[in-house]
Amino acid sequence: MARLRLGVLISGRGSNLQALLDACADPAFPAEIALVLSNVADAFGLERARRAGVPTLVIDHREFGDRGPDARLAFEERVSAALEQAGINLVCLAGFMRVLTAGFVTRWRDRLINIHPALLPAFPGLHTHERALAAGVRWHGCSVHIVRTEVDSGPILVQAVVPVLNGDDADTLAARVLTEEHRIYPLAVRLIAEGRVTVEGNRARITDARLADTGGRCNPDG
Repeated sequence: MARLRLGVLISGRGSNLQALLDACADPAFPAEIALVLSNVADAFGLERARRAGVPTLVIDHREFGDRGPDARLAFEERVSAALEQAGINLVCLAGFMRVLTAGFVTRWRDRLINIHPALLPAFPGLHTHERALAAGVRWHGCSVHIVRTEVDSGPILVQAVVPVLNGDDADTLAARVLTEEHRIYPLAVRLIAEGRVTVEGNRARITDARLADTGGRCNPDG
């Protein structure tokens, strides 16, 4: 059976990219990374991909002029064309610091996923760890979800939970969450690649979600 072809979009250090690279290095994993694309030429994630022998591409959004809608659309058209030329089946956002337009999200509907450092729908957007601490929550975590036009929304695939400990600051909490991010992103990709995800409106139903090697929480069917 052919492996699912992944395109990973990054802007920075690529720690979640590394988790996906490590998973895909196993020939038994049902997906492979066919392209790593960055809008930042010196993003360290590109070096991670090169070390793994994965093709890379830089499309600098600044080359498309000002920040008006035409520039955004031109940038995204180039990104989509590169992904399609590489035969990408699933796009994974991994620290990609650009808000995608509704047109791009619609074009890749149900083939575009993201990892967010909070237990969605709580704390969408930025500064999630600081906000979680300020809210006094006892539990925090991360979510892998299918992308929709609203920021940090869409069907949730997998979540992982961590405790908020006495004495935590944003950095210590972020480090604990990041460990879980690295574990559940490959799991979400596996579920999709194995055909175990069915999207119904704003909910993802997952069959046979009870996997002993994860501490993540899937959205099982029933």
